[in-house]
Amino acid sequence: MALSAKLQLKQTQSLVMTPQLLQSIRLLQFTQAELERFVDEEVERNPLLERGESASEDVGEPVRESEAAVAREAGDDWFGNEADLSAQTISDRLDSSLENLFPDDPGRSERLDPALSTQWKSAAGGAGGGSESFDLEDLAAAPVTLRDHVGEQIAFAFTQPQERLIAAELADGLDEAGYLRTDPAEAAERLGADPASVAAVLSRCQGFDPPGLFARDLAECLSIQLRARDRLDPAMQALLAHLDLLARRDFQSLKRLCGVDEEDLLDMLAEIRGLDPRPGLAFSGGPSEAIVADVEVRPASDGGWAVELNPDALPRVLVDQSYFAIVSGRARDQAEKDFLGECLQSANWLARSLDQRARTILKVASEIVRQQDAFLAHGVRHLRPLNLRTVADAIGMHESTVSRATANKYMLTPRGVFEMRYFFTAAIAASDAGESHSSEAVRERIRELIDAEQAAHILSDDTIVDLLRKEGVDIARRTVAKYREGMNIPSSVQRRREKRALAGIKG
Repeated sequence: MALSAKLQLKQTQSLVMTPQLLQSIRLLQFTQAELERFVDEEVERNPLLERGESASEDVGEPVRESEAAVAREAGDDWFGNEADLSAQTISDRLDSSLENLFPDDPGRSERLDPALSTQWKSAAGGAGGGSESFDLEDLAAAPVTLRDHVGEQIAFAFTQPQERLIAAELADGLDEAGYLRTDPAEAAERLGADPASVAAVLSRCQGFDPPGLFARDLAECLSIQLRARDRLDPAMQALLAHLDLLARRDFQSLKRLCGVDEEDLLDMLAEIRGLDPRPGLAFSGGPSEAIVADVEVRPASDGGWAVELNPDALPRVLVDQSYFAIVSGRARDQAEKDFLGECLQSANWLARSLDQRARTILKVASEIVRQQDAFLAHGVRHLRPLNLRTVADAIGMHESTVSRATANKYMLTPRGVFEMRYFFTAAIAASDAGESHSSEAVRERIRELIDAEQAAHILSDDTIVDLLRKEGVDIARRTVAKYREGMNIPSSVQRRREKRALAGIKG
C-alpha cells in the first residue's frame, strides 16, 4: 500500500455557536426586567447606542423640542441677560410701565436678585420647565424595617443601659417573620448578664407592637396576641398546646381536651384564624414589582382575538449613524477605527436581535391564542392540552426556541394575566375515545366537585374518579389524589371531620 500525502476538499455543515448567537439565545429568554438591565448596560458601554422612547411617545416629540428651543431663543433675544432684569429695562422693552402690566406687583425693587432668579428657575424646572426631571419617589419615605420599628420601641420601653443592651441583643436575633431565633440563655452568657434579667427583658419585648413579636414558636406567637386581646383563657391555652390536633382537624379530641362544646370550639377556631402567625412580615422587603405583560390579547371586531406586543415591555434602541460618520472620519489610528467598527456592528446586532425577539414572542403568543381560543371565550374548563412541540411545528420553529420564548413571559387576557407556560398542560385521555382533556381543566373540575360536596356526603377519591369517568375523563385514583394534594385539599376523612364540625353534626 502506497503512503503519500494527498489534498482533498470536503464540504460539511455545522452549527457554530458564536458569541453573538449565544447572546441572541440569552436575549430571547430574558425577562422584561433582565432585558431592561441588559439594554441599559449596552447603551452605557456603546457610544453609538441610544435609548428610544415608546412608539406612543415618539409622535410630536421633535416638534415640542423645537418649539421649546425657539421659545428659549426668543426669550434670550427679548429679555437679554436674566441677571440684568430691572424694572426700568422691562418697562422700556415692553413700551409700558410695570404698573400697567402688573398692577399687583409693579416692581418694588429696582433689580431682581440673581439668587432668587436662580431659585425660581430651579423650582420651575422641577415642575417640568427645567432640564432636570422631578421624581416624587425621591420625596417618599424609606420603608421602615422590622429592626428600626423594634429599635424605636426599645428606646422608649427601657431606661437602663443594661436593659437596652439586652433588648438590642434579642432584637438582633429576630428573623423576618418576627420570631426570636436566639436562645435567651446563650444571649445572657454572651452579655455576662443574669438569665433572670434577660427573661424579664424578653417578657417586656413580647409586649411590643405588633403583638406576637419575640415569640419562640407558633404557639407562643398566638398566645401573645390572644393575651393582648384578653382572650387567653384555659380553654384557649389547651387549644394552643395541641396545635398538632388542629392541623389534623381532630375536632373531637380538641373538644374533649379543651372542655368545650362544638359552638365554643368553632368560636375559638374563628379567633385563631384572625391572628397573624408571622407578624414581622409586615416590615420585610421592599415594594413588590408589578408584573408587566409582554403580550396583550383583546377581542377583535371580527369575533376573533387581537394579539399585540405590549410597548411598555419592549425597550427600543437607536443606532446613531450620523455620529459614527463624524467620529470615524476623525479617527487618528487604526485602533480607533476598529473600535468604532466593532461598536457599530454590536449596535446593529442588538437592534436586530431585539426586533427578532419581539417577532418570535408575538408569533408564539399568536399560536397559543389560536390553540386556546375556547379558554379565552369560556374559561378554564375549556383549556386544551398543549405542548411545546405542537406550537413549534405550527409556526416552523425549534421546540427549544418556543421554550425560551415562553419562559417567564406573561400574557394579558380578558380573563386575567397568565404566564405563557400556563397554557401548556398535559393531556388526559377521554374514557369514550373522544378528545383528550387538559390536566388543568381536570384539576378545576375536581375542585368544583369538592367545593359542592355536603357534610353528609363527602366525596372520596374513588367517587371522584367515577364521576369524572361519567363525564368522559379517563383518570386513575392516584392521579386524583396527586391533583388534590397539589391544590392543598385535605383527604376525604379530614374534610368529613371538618365539615361535620362546622355544620354542627355529631357523631
